[in-house]
Amino acid sequence: MASTSSKCDASSAAPRVELGSGSSMAQHWTGGHTAPVLCIGAAEEADGFLASGAEGGEVTVWAQEGTPLSQVHLSSKEDVTCTVFSSRAPGLLYVSHGETVSVLDPRSLKMPVDEIENVGEDEINSLSVSETGASLALCDDSGAVRVVDLQTRKVNRTLRKHTNICSSVAFRPQRPQSLVSAGLDMQLMLWNLQKARPVWTYSLQEAQEEEERSQQQGGQLFNPPLAHCVSVASCGNVLACAAEDGRVHLARVGVGSRLEQQGAIKAHSQGASQAHFLNFMPHPYFLATGGNDGVVALWDISEEPVVAGEVKAQAQAQRRKTKNRKLKTQSHEVVDGKRSEEELSEEAGCSDPNQTKTTLKLKFNHEEKVNWVCPARLKGQASLLVADQSTRVCVYALSGL
Repeated sequence: MASTSSKCDASSAAPRVELGSGSSMAQHWTGGHTAPVLCIGAAEEADGFLASGAEGGEVTVWAQEGTPLSQVHLSSKEDVTCTVFSSRAPGLLYVSHGETVSVLDPRSLKMPVDEIENVGEDEINSLSVSETGASLALCDDSGAVRVVDLQTRKVNRTLRKHTNICSSVAFRPQRPQSLVSAGLDMQLMLWNLQKARPVWTYSLQEAQEEEERSQQQGGQLFNPPLAHCVSVASCGNVLACAAEDGRVHLARVGVGSRLEQQGAIKAHSQGASQAHFLNFMPHPYFLATGGNDGVVALWDISEEPVVAGEVKAQAQAQRRKTKNRKLKTQSHEVVDGKRSEEELSEEAGCSDPNQTKTTLKLKFNHEEKVNWVCPARLKGQASLLVADQSTRVCVYALSGL
């Protein structure tokens, strides 16, 4: 698939970094797109590139100060739905458009380095690269999740269980053979790539109905919890899923990959479209969200029961390791490290979003419907990059945290 590109000329289209109106105080990156921006990705290394995709096949690579370095117009002219960098190969940028994934070099966008054509069965919605850099997961409108071997560029696993559009997929950190997916069938699924069926399925609709019954709100109407975006904390065990009911649903994976605990926070007054953990904050449980209500927010969910269960489990595991080392030193019998069923059942359960212990750290009234939120460090400053219905990229500095 051929493509054409054009270098952004600083003399003719100099970027403008502006302060937003109202309380948002956002910087506006302009000059990089002529069509509405749909997605943003950030390389993990310091001073890394940023990339945004827009309608009509536009891809732009940005410097950290907001300068558009180069742009490519993919010849397919299909909307760019996701842009992701490989943590192991920052010189590779994966871009989904239609049923194709283009592989680009962010240092030179003259043409794709490679193209994985017809890898989706329908329009691809989300991409995720494993920590090892060996695999690329994608999901599409058919509901299928596919895993591509990036060395051979071939699909080596197709996972089918979603009964509607699969909107988001993410590898679990520290577990390259495990990933999560979420879709408009209101299902959150955990997959082991060695198996053809999900390890478990969590129905957001059933969770919502259970909450309504417990609060005796049977006559009240709620938006269905269509799942839009799933993210995994760096610990690999805490999941967050933004849904149409305005909630961010939480889940914790425990021993044996079992679903140990679920919960939710009421994050937005309208549908929540984005939820992303920040992996560069003082602890791994800062969560950025965006919604159809035009709000961008940063939450500290470290005190949520779901997360507290993970912290407790990690502490127990550390105590077991310490005890085992002492036992080995004393030539005693080493305990097997298994947790009792009583411990597991005590921690299991569902936390009430109205009883949340989540702290809202920052709230920005973006005023426009949010297409994408991308956490990034810009010149050492923790920031959130936001795409909406416009051709610009907005940047919010997370100062004072």
